[in-house]
Amino acid sequence: PWSSGNWIDSAPGIAMEYKVHVDAGKEDCYWQYVHPGATLYVSYQVLKGGDGAIGMAVRDPSTKVVHPYAWKASSEYEEESAKGGYYSVCLDNQFSRFSAKLVNLYLTTFRYDEWEKFSQELQDMDVTVENFTMTLKTVDQRIQIMRQFQSQSRSSETRDFNLLSGNAGYVQNWSLVQCLVVILCTIVQVYFVKSFFRDPRENSSSGVKMRT
Repeated sequence: PWSSGNWIDSAPGIAMEYKVHVDAGKEDCYWQYVHPGATLYVSYQVLKGGDGAIGMAVRDPSTKVVHPYAWKASSEYEEESAKGGYYSVCLDNQFSRFSAKLVNLYLTTFRYDEWEKFSQELQDMDVTVENFTMTLKTVDQRIQIMRQFQSQSRSSETRDFNLLSGNAGYVQNWSLVQCLVVILCTIVQVYFVKSFFRDPRENSSSGVKMRT
């Protein structure tokens, strides 16, 4: 039986999605255990912040870089037959000194050999289900692919919404500033126009009254 401490590491497959906040000039790393021979898939997309790009590096259990850093808005990495151990995924925002980033991180790993064990257990019970097992395996592979596309689609939708919200706020703020500038210019123009048509005798008459 699985205990609560090692249930995730013992599971035949997992799929996780995170919204990660990476501060300016910082690097955040995450580790995930992958069974030997399992399929590993990692992807990210910057949702908000700065120039909309960040770097991602993936290292295998021997700390070898299998996916080098590249300053992009999104990227992905897939390994069909992974080594056994803990893989590290690092998000690097060190090139951005002033802007934090909101990143959607998607990670999945699956052990397809579990289907073969399941088939063997059924064969031990004198049940012929080879076609059934192959069908389940194919369906699961397609489900994993669909989940990857769904994750990318949700990330793109969130990114577009944040971009629209930011642009709307930018336009609104500049519109208010321009309205204030127009009002101020109008007041100044009215003041100078009135001063041009002011009768200079008013000032001289007031000066005479003061002398008397």
